[in-house]
Amino acid sequence: MKSYNAYQLKLAMAGIMVLDHLKIIPDFIPDQLSMVFHMVTRCVAVFFAYMLVEGYLHTRNVKAYLLRLYGAAGSMALGNTLLNNFYQSKEIYISNNIFMTLAVGLTMLVCLRNFAEHTRKQQILQVLSVGLLTILGAFLTEGGYVVLPFILITYLGRKSLFKRNLFYGLFALFLLFLSYQPYESIEMTVQMMLYNADWLFILVLPILSHYNGQAGPRTAFSRYFFYIFYPLHLWLLATIAYFI
Repeated sequence: MKSYNAYQLKLAMAGIMVLDHLKIIPDFIPDQLSMVFHMVTRCVAVFFAYMLVEGYLHTRNVKAYLLRLYGAAGSMALGNTLLNNFYQSKEIYISNNIFMTLAVGLTMLVCLRNFAEHTRKQQILQVLSVGLLTILGAFLTEGGYVVLPFILITYLGRKSLFKRNLFYGLFALFLLFLSYQPYESIEMTVQMMLYNADWLFILVLPILSHYNGQAGPRTAFSRYFFYIFYPLHLWLLATIAYFI
């Protein structure tokens, strides 16, 4: 039953996201539990990537959306740098910046805008631009090698749920294949595949099945909550880790 709007799901996913970041605090949670949290939270980044595509399709001002994301990415990079300098004596280092990944993803979508209306030469340039951004983003942004292809699949498959989910599944299998590395025992091999669990982004599908397509309340809080909560909770956890 599709009974939750985007705002409700964003709040829930933000809460789930925190579980994976608790490991910033040394010895706060057991290693086995940390691994479980790591696995179940692989769906968080791609969920927000899905909402990015939704936002792109419904926004009235793509330029403002793009500037907001790049502004958030720049602000977080600055905040991370300052905190890393303050806390380096305890080797506490924050490199997370999903804002930059999402900003690059949105830039890719902008590059594909009005694709069918352009000439063949323009279309080739659009495809090359998106390809270049995907490759660079895969190496230079947080989780870009998963999130950016996911954004493309979501956008290009938006008119066919079956095709979209099929390509999600194929992409998950590809990542599973990449994560496979034989070790001394089957148990160790499986453990490492679960640790390198980017393929578990596919867990986002049950969550998306409950999305009713509605944005939810349109308030300043609902619009800017994640922009504030995401960096703030990471910086708070880093500060706690430094002082304990």
